[in-house]
Amino acid sequence: MAAPQPTGIPEGPADARLLHGWYSTGGPAGLAEHLERYGPPPTASGRRAADRLIRAVEEAGLTGRGGAAFPTGRKLRSVAARRGRAVVVANGMESEPASGKDAALLDLAPHLVLDGAVLAAAAVGASAVHLCLARTRPWQLARLTAAVDERGRAGLDRLPVRVHALPHHYVSSEETALVHWLNGGDARPTAAPPRPFEKGVGGRPTLVDNVETLAHLALVARYGPRWFRSAGSPDAPGTTLVTVSGSVRAPGVREIPLGTPVGSVVEAAGGASEPLGAVLVGGYFGSWLPLSAVGVPFSRAGLAGLGAGPGAGVLVALPRDACGLAETAGVLHHLAVQSAGQCGPCRFGLPAVAEDFAQLAAGHTDPGLLDRLSRRTKLLAGRGACRHPDGASRLAATALEVFADDVRQHVLGGPCGAAGRRSVLTVPAAADPESEGWR
Repeated sequence: MAAPQPTGIPEGPADARLLHGWYSTGGPAGLAEHLERYGPPPTASGRRAADRLIRAVEEAGLTGRGGAAFPTGRKLRSVAARRGRAVVVANGMESEPASGKDAALLDLAPHLVLDGAVLAAAAVGASAVHLCLARTRPWQLARLTAAVDERGRAGLDRLPVRVHALPHHYVSSEETALVHWLNGGDARPTAAPPRPFEKGVGGRPTLVDNVETLAHLALVARYGPRWFRSAGSPDAPGTTLVTVSGSVRAPGVREIPLGTPVGSVVEAAGGASEPLGAVLVGGYFGSWLPLSAVGVPFSRAGLAGLGAGPGAGVLVALPRDACGLAETAGVLHHLAVQSAGQCGPCRFGLPAVAEDFAQLAAGHTDPGLLDRLSRRTKLLAGRGACRHPDGASRLAATALEVFADDVRQHVLGGPCGAAGRRSVLTVPAAADPESEGWR
């Protein structure tokens, strides 16, 4: 789906930080405007300055915004502690079809991302920065290449930043896939260990961070951990970008304090445009939640009790008269096609679960379908070389639970009346990885 842009919003929330410039001016920031707003990025060269930055990130409690929510300070320290010159990889691939936050950030505040990448490189002692983008977005590649060139002419960065155009598949944004591609291989995940922080690009210790994470790092470096923690909650500090779509009046990218209730995130997008039946948090790797969960905080800690998480910052509002089983079947098919096909769960298990779900959604059930689907879904998790089958398993399992009434309807009486309704989870048309290749 096209990346929803934060257009038509006259005023942002008081806690907006990454999108502050957008809310102030209504447009993207070039280098001159960026420097006028923030000033030159602080230096982190030298061991003491680097350690101060890492400590500030640790004290801020910044966690990764790409999906895993791993503590960023811990990642920085792990890479900095390794022998040899490190490498930094800024991950702007955004392979999650329901997400548009990274695209919006790269469009509106590219220099904030580049500030963060260069500062992270100084903190870990890196000699190179690689910015990985999807080759299917040529406008984004042109814009970021121009931003890097502009910084080069201004003499702003002390080390090179290289922009790369990678094949765009669901799993090509996984950190080992990025490293494998930069090392001359396919953009497919590889088995670990070693992890990239141990042995990554060129066999060197490598920090891989999402572009939103790096933009937050640039602000922490300027304003400090106390400022960062003044938004959000004690166990989930700071703000985060969320892509809100589905049946809301103003779909798009919003910046919210972490810990904002799920229902309030919907309200930030103009509120529901029709009665809702469920929400999807986390994206295609995420979890379906019933409407009773709208008061739960949108954060890793807040959603953990429901077996869910914010993932890459995605919330999709499903209307009451939509078929959650049909929506899930379409996503599972997409995930099956988009797998790397390198291990058993993705080659055999995921296609089988997707086919079972398609039969359930269509009402073409046999007596053993539900038992078979439950068994296969449980077998997917924790068995792949990457997390791809884990996400598919979670999505399928939560759909069977949240849409239990629909499951009974489909098993006993065939597909429901909503089966032919237009989907709110748009699956990209180019779903065949072989149509583009992995190189």
